[in-house]
Amino acid sequence: MTGLLLRLAGPLQSWGERSVFSAVRDTARFPTRSGLTGILAAAQGLARGDSLDRYDQLEFTVRVDRPGILLSDFHTAGGGLPNHLTAATSGGKNKGDAVITRRHYLADAVFVAAISGHPDHIEQLAEALQHPHWAPYLGRRSCLPDEPFLLRSNVADPVAELLTGVPLSSPYTDERRTSAAPQQAPQVEFLWEQPPADGREAVRLTANDHPVTFAQHGRNHTKRHLYRTVEQLPATLLEPSERTLHQRLIDYATQSAPNTESTEIPA
Repeated sequence: MTGLLLRLAGPLQSWGERSVFSAVRDTARFPTRSGLTGILAAAQGLARGDSLDRYDQLEFTVRVDRPGILLSDFHTAGGGLPNHLTAATSGGKNKGDAVITRRHYLADAVFVAAISGHPDHIEQLAEALQHPHWAPYLGRRSCLPDEPFLLRSNVADPVAELLTGVPLSSPYTDERRTSAAPQQAPQVEFLWEQPPADGREAVRLTANDHPVTFAQHGRNHTKRHLYRTVEQLPATLLEPSERTLHQRLIDYATQSAPNTESTEIPA
């Protein structure tokens, strides 16, 4: 098993847990398996009706650097248009009026995801993420990711990198608050797909976000279990210095690591 590391950060992101359109478009408080699978499938150029079986053996681990702030947006579509140009109904007719929804987002959130799988599969995914067929987005097309997005590919132990290697974003949106504070070992939330092997206490969660199909008129998901823990990370991951967080992330993404099987660096 090897893996790759994605940094999921941007002004807004939204990880919906419902597979059907509704007046309230929710967001989970963390990247869903469906959303992460969608990023990979889009990068590889899969059509909506294509099989997702290839992603079933992947394991996703998420580090919550900054949980973000829940934001609700009042959204309308199709207002002021002739009847035949308004939004369509499931029966193929037109609504004749504006569609009103409330869309939820996470503002200023930062996550780092470790995706583990068979080395051949990880190599294919890394190549696709470096040269994506369709551009990645953080749950919705309007939510573009910050750079660097793909931190490293073909890492021998990506979870260990989450625990000891990947620079940690400040829990505050203003980094100066961190740089002015004394350095302490930060406690950071993790989301695992397997319970801790050492029997440590973990909060078990259930999410309806394992995608079966992304077919446009038949999206379907099944439930999976998640295990939430709080891990104490080295203070050096949050160490303030003359270099900005972005510079430290670029350094991390471009340096050769001893536990990396491939030194190919994303452009």
